[in-house]
Amino acid sequence: MKILVANLGSTSFKYRLYEMSGSDAELLAQGGFERVTEYTPCIEEMLETLIGDKIIESGQDLDAVGFKTVLGKDVSGCVKADDQVLDALEGFKEVAPAHNPAYAEGIRCFQRMLPDLPRVALFETAFYQWATAASTTYAIPPAWRALGIRRYGFHGASHKFIAERTAELLGREDIAERARRLYQDGPTAFSGAPVRVISCHLGGSSSVTGICNGVAIGTSMGFSPQSGLPQNNRVGDLDSMAIPYVCKMLGLSVQEAEEQLTKDSGLLGLSGVSNDLRDILAAADDEHQEANLAVDVMVDSIRHWAGSFFFKMGGAEVIAFTAGIGENNPDIRESVCAGLEDLGIRIDPEANQKTVRGMEGIISAPDSAIKVLVIPANEELVVAREVCRFIQS
Repeated sequence: MKILVANLGSTSFKYRLYEMSGSDAELLAQGGFERVTEYTPCIEEMLETLIGDKIIESGQDLDAVGFKTVLGKDVSGCVKADDQVLDALEGFKEVAPAHNPAYAEGIRCFQRMLPDLPRVALFETAFYQWATAASTTYAIPPAWRALGIRRYGFHGASHKFIAERTAELLGREDIAERARRLYQDGPTAFSGAPVRVISCHLGGSSSVTGICNGVAIGTSMGFSPQSGLPQNNRVGDLDSMAIPYVCKMLGLSVQEAEEQLTKDSGLLGLSGVSNDLRDILAAADDEHQEANLAVDVMVDSIRHWAGSFFFKMGGAEVIAFTAGIGENNPDIRESVCAGLEDLGIRIDPEANQKTVRGMEGIISAPDSAIKVLVIPANEELVVAREVCRFIQS
């Protein structure tokens, strides 16, 4: 079964084509476009490339296209990307303005160009649909909650891959299979020894998720991708009273304040250097005070959320680092885990420094009670697997 995974950003289009056989996947092709203003030409060129490279003979050779949709009003899970999904994306376009309009346009493009091709949406919120009401409900008036304002969580495909892969690495096929079948079967009964994972997805956009026996129990992100850890240029968590105060004192409109919080904040706002951690770390090495502060704030926030899930789950067997920063920055990993020996966390400095650039590995010391792992992100593979299962079911 050939599954095309379409990853649409506000100005980018990336794709991967997999040949699926059960949970096994062979990557047949991948590519992408930057500085995208219209998706139809990109999709047309992608199909021409796949045909020209003899990967497929025509668009009819594709069995389905999967979309890593972010947030839909009153819709989550792995579902048919139909008019209901388009309405759901439209309903929350103000909450995820960089993502929802792009995915809506991409779905419509495939609908026009390949109308018979099954279209499937895997929402990033899907992984958190079994978290308790206590962990997803804000203390706000009922009328606000009726609008759908709650903690949703994001990076679901990435954290789900961590749930599956950590179980595999620990030799716990029972939990790995439970995690793989989660969207089809829900959190099935489980009675074995627990595997509790603190998953740290650290990149331009970052989040920390607690995972118990393959199921998410909570996450740092809330109603929108704006929340949680400081992002590259988005604020992360902020006291709600700051907005009316700043609007009054600086004479800003709510729209102007929102623009500053989504474009001029986060690591960029803290450092004044860049929204890229590599540039910030270089400046920090030169004793740039604000750059050092940005690094410290990020590490402190990661530790804050990791600590909350450690307490909530009653411990952990694994701390996993993934995504661009998590995979490639040993100094951040070391700082997150520093001084936690009494909790059973000991980093192997040599293994930590060697594990970079997409490598998978164990970076904890042999006598560490809690394993610390680096696992390269593979969100597209999760989408392909879930789309395949959806089509087969």
